[in-house]
Amino acid sequence: ENQTMATDFIFVGFSSLAELQKLLFGVFLLLYLLTLSMNTAIMTVIRVERSLHTPMYFFLCVLSFSETCYTLVIVPKMLVDLVAERKAISFLGCAVQMYFFLLLGCSHSFLLAAMGYDRCVAVCHPLAYSSIMTRRLCAQLVAASALSGLLVAQLVTPLVFCSPFQASRQLEHFFCDISPVLRVAFRQNDAGEAIIVALGVFALMVPLTLLLASYLFILADVLRIPSAAGRHKAFSTCSAHLAVVLVHYTCASFIYLRPGSSSWSGQDALISVTYTILTPLLNPMIYTLRNKDVKAALCKAIRKTQISPECY
Repeated sequence: ENQTMATDFIFVGFSSLAELQKLLFGVFLLLYLLTLSMNTAIMTVIRVERSLHTPMYFFLCVLSFSETCYTLVIVPKMLVDLVAERKAISFLGCAVQMYFFLLLGCSHSFLLAAMGYDRCVAVCHPLAYSSIMTRRLCAQLVAASALSGLLVAQLVTPLVFCSPFQASRQLEHFFCDISPVLRVAFRQNDAGEAIIVALGVFALMVPLTLLLASYLFILADVLRIPSAAGRHKAFSTCSAHLAVVLVHYTCASFIYLRPGSSSWSGQDALISVTYTILTPLLNPMIYTLRNKDVKAALCKAIRKTQISPECY
């Protein structure tokens, strides 16, 4: 009976930083608004500018939409908890948050793999690019990414929440991730670790393998180009995507593919905040700074709104 009395989970991820929580609220709110603004700007520009109606920018638009939804699942609740005395979430709310976190996070990984395939076709088969990367194939790749995320969320979330939980239900995190929720379950056994490993292998290693295969084909093709200028031009088409992949997989692999840890540390909080808040902000910045077409379209939009008389 005592096990079922407590129906809320309590977040204690920032409890060691109690004196800095108001400052963190201001910083995270600013980063969140920047993330929403930049991703919205990219989606709008790609939608409006006809020159950007290509497969690469279609995937970028979907990526920005995914990043926006991902932050909506976690960041608003985290901001509220930073200024609230009781940092709680209901059992159902926690399950819903984990479900959409898994859905969007796993879809994101497979979407990056689809974008890697797009870059592989662009570099290795430039003349046949338009005939291969049709609208139908692009839509199918996006749908497959979403279905992969849906499969993971649909299987993992019920498995995590089917166990009885401790009465305290204190989560050493700032959102309902798998590992902290499993730590407050009574049945902590190999099955819980197997869930995390299976999730990590499917959602991270499978798309990472596909990405590596795409870039191996790209590397082999680029090395056959005789001129240094030609090789640089070929690699430059992939630089923004490669930078986003490195940021995503560095953070995600540290969190989900390392050996289990029994306690929450400041390092865990830093990496989780980076993965949750900074990565969705860095992705549009990387694509904006590394892509001349996106920068030109953004400058054109700024001139039309007369915010800036000139844009470089």
